[in-house]
Amino acid sequence: MKHIAIIGAGVTGVTTAYALLQRGYDVTVFDQNRYAAMDTSFANGGQLSASNAEVWNRWSTVFKGMKWMFTRGAPLLVNPKPSWHKYSWMAEFMGAIPQYRQNTIDTVRMAIAARKHLLSIAETEGFDFNIEKRGILHIYQSKKEYDHATEVNALLAEGGLTREAVSPSEMLELEPTLRGDFYGGYYTATDATGDIHRFSRGLSDVCHAKGVRFFYNSNVTRVKAEGKGAHVTWSDDEGHPHQGNFDGLVVCAGVGSRRFGQMLGDRVNVYPVKGYSITVNLNDETSQAAAPWVSLLDDEAKVVTSRLGPDRFRIAGTAEFNGINWDIRDDRVKPLVKWVERHFPDVVTEHAVPWAGLRPMMPNMVPMVKAGKSPGVYYNTGHGHLGWTLSAATAEIVADKILGDMAPA
Repeated sequence: MKHIAIIGAGVTGVTTAYALLQRGYDVTVFDQNRYAAMDTSFANGGQLSASNAEVWNRWSTVFKGMKWMFTRGAPLLVNPKPSWHKYSWMAEFMGAIPQYRQNTIDTVRMAIAARKHLLSIAETEGFDFNIEKRGILHIYQSKKEYDHATEVNALLAEGGLTREAVSPSEMLELEPTLRGDFYGGYYTATDATGDIHRFSRGLSDVCHAKGVRFFYNSNVTRVKAEGKGAHVTWSDDEGHPHQGNFDGLVVCAGVGSRRFGQMLGDRVNVYPVKGYSITVNLNDETSQAAAPWVSLLDDEAKVVTSRLGPDRFRIAGTAEFNGINWDIRDDRVKPLVKWVERHFPDVVTEHAVPWAGLRPMMPNMVPMVKAGKSPGVYYNTGHGHLGWTLSAATAEIVADKILGDMAPA
């Protein structure tokens, strides 16, 4: 039986392990943390959002980044400190603006396929992850933002997604707890939300029970292509070195994928775009009744929400270009808290738990799902703000690539 190694036990690595397991491969997963999904897959916005498939490669995004560069609480923040990686990445980002339309259409198609795969996995394996199939409501306070959403809607429709325009009164019918002065909205009934961490942990448990080996607390120090496979060197939590040979290797290491790509002779131009979230613990009945069940996306504020069961409310957003940096900044968290207090004034925000994670983002906003230069080396990384939304589809794509290159036995 062919033995495939995966670096990374986030949602991308775990779904890849599951896809390979289903095709009959022997699978080993390495992760630096003690458990699965402890980095970017720990506390993101929780949306399975084909409706958020629009890529960011627009001149308006560039202009907003320049405008907000010195506004610490802005939805998009760029640290002006010189960095070759950051500025070369941004140059490629601008170079991908002509592909905005096609990349958006391709991404929504991928998101729809991913949703089908993910819901099938959940139904087959039967673990709980606070899934809510109540759709996602995009909210707009200005005509300008709403008009752009109308333009995007044509692209989403071309990709196969149905997203319906709703009036302010219809928005309140969908989510009665919402407060604010809105111009209009768009509603996608087929989108869903859930707890990405619980999903990833649940699926990792399923994979483990079916024979996948997980090496946690393992620091992969070196990867090398050898023949038609790969050699992996790692150290355990006590610093003891280990090594092994594998018939194939899939890099699903998030922002660490760039480093492993360099070791393997491949260019993996992911940049760490930091996002923040707060999880509001709804400890009283008033807060539980005042928090929304329908997932929301405020395009102008760059804020998304999800209800994680009766007693948790997740609010996430912002994009920060500041290198490899996990610092949780109060001036970035406060806008999320204020957003809740403005739109859901009866929710008590006293018990809001902040978190920050680094989204591995490609310049063209399209995941890197491909074979490397060397035989047996593959990549499934660079999902940006749509990691959970796209992971089940990209796992199938990379698993099929491997199946086409080598039979499992």
